[in-house]
Amino acid sequence: MRVEIWSDIACPWCYVGKARFEKALAAFPHRDEVEVVHRSFELDPGRAKDDAGPVIPMLAKKYGMSEAQAEAAEDNLGTQAAAEGLPYRTRGRDHGNTFDMHRLLHLAKERGRQDELVQGLYAANFAEERSVFTEGDERLVGLAVAAGLDADEARAVLADPTAYADEVRADEREAAELGANGVPFFVLDRKYGVSGAQPAEVFTQALTQAWGARSPLRLIDQADAEACGPDGCAVPQQS
Repeated sequence: MRVEIWSDIACPWCYVGKARFEKALAAFPHRDEVEVVHRSFELDPGRAKDDAGPVIPMLAKKYGMSEAQAEAAEDNLGTQAAAEGLPYRTRGRDHGNTFDMHRLLHLAKERGRQDELVQGLYAANFAEERSVFTEGDERLVGLAVAAGLDADEARAVLADPTAYADEVRADEREAAELGANGVPFFVLDRKYGVSGAQPAEVFTQALTQAWGARSPLRLIDQADAEACGPDGCAVPQQS
C-alpha cells in the first residue's frame, strides 16, 4: 500500500502531522508493506527565493493579532509539537521560499533518502537556530549530505533551477486535482484522503480502511484539523 503525503517544509502542522501519522503507522500490523512518498506543495509558490522574514511579525500581520498574541500561538503550537516528541523553536524562526527544498526532495526520492531529507529539513526549520532560508545553498547541501545524498549532486540540482522543477509543479497540480487546498494532505492507496494534522487514531482508521477496502478516494474525518493553506496556517489558541 502506498501513502502519499503532500506537505511543505514551512508548514508547522505538516511537521506535527507527520509525527502523528508515523505513530499510527508504527502500530499498524502491515507497516512493513506500506510505502510512504512525500509530495510537493508550496504554501507560497510565488515568493521570491531571497524573500525571507521572521515568523512572529508575519503571523501578527496575517491574522490581525498583536505580536504578543502571535508569540502565545507559537507557544501553544510548541506544546502540541512537544506532545509528539518534537522539538519546536517558538522564537527566532524565519520563513521563506521552499521551492529548492522540494527540488532536493525529488532527488532524494530517486536516491531512496527522501524521508531522511524531509525529516532533516523539518528539524532544521523548526528546531535549529540556523536558518534554512538565509544561509544560501550550502546550508541545504549540508542537510542533503546529512540525509545521505552526495554533496556534488545536491549542488548541481541547486545550481540548475530547472532540475526537478517539473516534478514539483506536477505534484502541486495533482494536489489541486485531488481537492487539496491545504497541507498536510495524506492519500492512502488512492482510496482515502486525510486532511490536516489529525490525531493518530484517525490515521489508524484510515490505514485500516484503505488496507481492506476498494473504493474511490474519500476524505476521512471532516473535523477542522489544523493545516496550512495558501492563506496561512491555522493558529492554535490557548486553552
